[in-house]
Amino acid sequence: MADYYLNLSPQTGSGEYEVHRDGCYWLTLVHNRRRLGSYLTCGPAVAEAKRLYPGSAHLINGCAYCSPQCHTG
Repeated sequence: MADYYLNLSPQTGSGEYEVHRDGCYWLTLVHNRRRLGSYLTCGPAVAEAKRLYPGSAHLINGCAYCSPQCHTG
């Protein structure tokens, strides 16, 4: 299992909020984040982020590098 975090700062250009797995290089650059919990895969972490932020659910996406199976862009 791995810990997952939501970057609370939107990505420049797309406005998306990315979900990262602990240990991701890109997560080390994120200072404004929220821990989502520990999961076997990124799917439940993305679902939790969307549950917590329903108004932004359409903008929540998995990181292309650490969670490519949840990356939709």
